Amino acid sequence: MNVNNPIRILIVDDHPVLREGIAAVLGNERDMVMVADASNGREAIEQFRAHRPDVTLMDLRMPVMSGTDAIRAIRSDFPEARIIVLTTCGGDAPAVRAFKAGASGYVTKDIPRSELMGAINRVIEGGTYVSPALAEELVVDLRRGTDRPPHELLSDREFEVMRLIASGKTVSEIAQILSLSVGTISTYRMRILEKMEMKTNAELTRYALQNGLVE
Repeated sequence: MNVNNPIRILIVDDHPVLREGIAAVLGNERDMVMVADASNGREAIEQFRAHRPDVTLMDLRMPVMSGTDAIRAIRSDFPEARIIVLTTCGGDAPAVRAFKAGASGYVTKDIPRSELMGAINRVIEGGTYVSPALAEELVVDLRRGTDRPPHELLSDREFEVMRLIASGKTVSEIAQILSLSVGTISTYRMRILEKMEMKTNAELTRYALQNGLVE
């Protein structure tokens, strides 16, 4: 890319100050430009369809629709989409879910500007980018084999339902948020409890808090 054909970027994050900060950083790059921004996953899908950016910088934890769900939806309609997760979510579990959904890269918000620019250029070239620290953690996890925390046994949807339960939402509220039936959510809840070998919502909530899965 060059100044006559800059990399067009969509920024997705629920914090306006962070979006403005990234936009300011991009403003100092001659070959990159922000074409749109969004505050949640649903807006991200709309803005992607409207602007068809070259690269999307996507947070994971957002209201209305999570970044993981937005990545999955965008890649379903636009398989060529290049999406880099830019998040505070450390650890390998959210990274694995993001890559399974279709992410091209995964970095945390505390990285230096030069690393973010490198990640953007890497995915533009068709590659995949993972922060070195996270890459090392993923390798360690693979060597650990099956000794994984219980929540990593959950599917993406089960994990989402588990987090909503742990945040205090009722089955009816979760059904409305995810546009599913109460019966379906109840079934998910049973599967989650079974997989995690727990009996109550209180146990799920305690586990989620202890492991930093909910704020």
